[in-house]
Amino acid sequence: MPKPIILYGIKNCDTMKKARAWLDGRKIAYAFHDYKASGIDRAKLEGWAKALGWEALLNRAGTTFRKLPDQDKENVTEKKAIALMQAQPSMIKRPVLDVGGKLTTGFEPEIYEKVFSARR
Repeated sequence: MPKPIILYGIKNCDTMKKARAWLDGRKIAYAFHDYKASGIDRAKLEGWAKALGWEALLNRAGTTFRKLPDQDKENVTEKKAIALMQAQPSMIKRPVLDVGGKLTTGFEPEIYEKVFSARR
């Protein structure tokens, strides 16, 4: 039995909407975890940071990060990034897609095609 597919993100994010439409259009079953509504635990973030790199996971381009005081944006380490993302999940790059333990972040149709063609 294949492991579950979980899409992590925020419900109203435009990139999330594109990712969900892509999955829905291909009738790919997945669970959706809204980490703004349900939160995200530190262990999960640490695992993602180890697998993807915390730099790829931290959304520095987003409004939430840009509005931080300068001292919070400077000298970001993995520990500090994880604390920021846990406190404000909007800072996590969206979406994070977990396909049976294989993680990707962001939405690019070409990457999703590769991920799901490898599962067939």
